[in-house]
Parts: sequence; structure tokens; C-alpha cells
Amino acid sequence: MSRALFSLNADLAKLREEGYFVQLVGGFLVMREVPYVDANRSVRRGTLLSSLALAGDKTRPPDTHVIHFDGDYPCDAGGGSIKAISNQTKDFNFGHGLTAKHAFSSKPDGGYRDYHHKMTTYASIIAGPAAVLDPTATPRPYRALDEAEDADSIFNYVETASDRVGIGALTARLAGHHIAIIGLGGSGSYILDLVAKTPVAEIRLFDHDEFLQHNAFRAPGAPSLAELREAPRKVDHFKEIYGRMHRGITAVPQAITPASLDLLDGIDFAFLSLDAGEAKVALIERLEESQVPFIDIGMGLELGEQGLSGILRVTTSTPATRGSGARIPLVGGGAGDIYASNIQVADLNALNAVLAVIKWKKLCGFYCDLEGEHHSTYTLDGNMLLNEDQS
Repeated sequence: MSRALFSLNADLAKLREEGYFVQLVGGFLVMREVPYVDANRSVRRGTLLSSLALAGDKTRPPDTHVIHFDGDYPCDAGGGSIKAISNQTKDFNFGHGLTAKHAFSSKPDGGYRDYHHKMTTYASIIAGPAAVLDPTATPRPYRALDEAEDADSIFNYVETASDRVGIGALTARLAGHHIAIIGLGGSGSYILDLVAKTPVAEIRLFDHDEFLQHNAFRAPGAPSLAELREAPRKVDHFKEIYGRMHRGITAVPQAITPASLDLLDGIDFAFLSLDAGEAKVALIERLEESQVPFIDIGMGLELGEQGLSGILRVTTSTPATRGSGARIPLVGGGAGDIYASNIQVADLNALNAVLAVIKWKKLCGFYCDLEGEHHSTYTLDGNMLLNEDQS
């Protein structure tokens, strides 16, 4: 991915051609070994970090003139701080192993044309005084690049959203997980939509049903009539869509049954979005025996004179809090439920999925979790969210 971006974009390619030690790390353009003068008039080297604005695999003009610097505050040749670029000094943690101590601001008239313009401008400001003290000090070391920088990402294109807003370190807490989504109905498909936008290592999809016309009206996206005529398996349909973004999606066109529980081997978290019954009982027993945390979701709706009313449920079970599992319905359900037959509940499917994914991210430390709830319900007609089973 990194190599492709440098070959496809003239501004990035020019930086390397001119000998700058630049890399793509996460959603940042990183320039290493930039010489600078510290307060003791010693020549040292630091790192410049700029967020990267992309349209697919093509760079856009920089969306901010601010840049970050990992090193002591750079000074002029006399040891005085370069005040003209001062912006903010604190400890920054951007994830991906990237940190910085300072943010600098220098905006030319009209802004920066491209990333070559931005990176070389800051490199000149910072490295210029170093060349006065040491003529060999240059920000262009013509260093051979480590091939490891081109290691495959879990995404097919660079994820820049987190780094634009400085939450890369938090997003990294979601990396490496092996997630199962069991049941790709309305809510399960929305769970996939959200989890596919995180850097988990694997998303294993379980469902044996076909993707038919009624599914289209309570799932994310808008399939064409031609696609519906094909009646693909749900897992294949959704892998085709989300595999365009995430490389770790595994499609398992089977229902989980007591005889197929070994298909869960290797997962470390599961989202359950399936009807009650014997298979669900065996599934939960297997997850608990394997010490795998999971979230089970469901909803119960009633049709009255004033419209639909009902409750959405999100129940979390971890090895330390298995008591909440008693709240999971294990009998009933099926096609006779109004939820299963009424297609105009896509918004509730999505809300149920959102609540589940938010809870998973709390367990990962991405979101603050003050109550530690492991069972929550949302009542539709009163717009009330109730938390229970606090840890």
C-alpha cells in the first residue's frame, strides 16, 4: 500500500526522489531524520508527522497546515527557540508507534499545494539552523527504505479517519481481534457494516440463508434487481461488499448447529444475532466453555393502534460476568414474530447493532465505560435507555 501510494502520487514520489526519508504509517506521512538544533546548540534529529488527505489512492491538497514534530523544540543556530512556528506543546500519541511532543503552524499564502510543498517547507525551517552549525546536516539522507513498511494492511486502502482526529491510538486497541458475527439478518448485517470499518484481524460471518428481496429492505446498502435475482448466500453477498474495504472477512455459508461448533475455533469475540432454539443454547455453552466473550442482541415488537412499540436488548457476557447470560432468551422466536415478518424496521435493526458495537468498543477500551453495564434495553415508545448488570 505504501509503495503504491508513492508511485501513484507525484508529490510523494518527489520527496523520495529528492532523498527525504519519508514513510506512510497509518494515516500519517512521516519524515524521519530531520536535523535540528536544540537549546544547547547541539545538532540532533527528529521526526515530522503530517496527517494525509486521500481520495482513494490519490493525495489531495493538505487539509491542514499544522504539522507535528517528535523531538525537542527546534532552535536557531544561537539556541533560541524558533517562535514563528509555535503552536502547541504536549505529549501526542497517534497510535501505530507514532508520538510527538510539539505541533507547529506555518501557513503560506494560499495554503500548501501538496505534500511535497508542506513537508519540505517545515524541513527547511527546522533543519536550516542545523546546517549553519554542521554543513553535513541535511534532511535528505537518501536512506534505503525498510521493505517492512509495505506490509499488508487489513484494509484495501489507507484508513485516514482516525488519524485526522487524533484517535489512532484508541483505534489500535481494536486491532488484532478475531470476530464472529453469527446471523446476518437485519441487525447482524449492520454489525458487520460497523465492525468492517475497524482494524480487526478477522470477521467471520455465519449464515446459511440466501439474500432475498425482503432482506434488502432491512440491511445496509441498496442491492440491484439483478443482484437479487441471483439469490446469493448472505455471507457471500456481504463479503463481496465489505471485502472491498476489509481484507479479513471470512464467509461461512452454514448455520451454527451443535455439530458444527468447531467452526468457531480461533475467534476471541462473537456477536449473536440469531433466533432462540437448540442451536443457540449449544452456541452459548461453547462460547462460555472457550472463555470467549460475546454480545447477544434481540428485540420484541408489538403492533398497536398507535403503531409499533417494543424493546431492543443488548446483553453482554464475559468470562467475569456470565450472570447476564440468564437474560438471553433461549426458547421461542422464529418466523411468526412480528420482528421477523415486518420489513419496515431497518432503523431498529441499525440501532440495535449500533448499541452492540458501542458496547464491544467499551470492552476494548475505545470508549469510556463508567457504568460497566452488561445488559441494556431501549424502550421505543418512551425513548428510554436502561442499563443493568453493572460490573
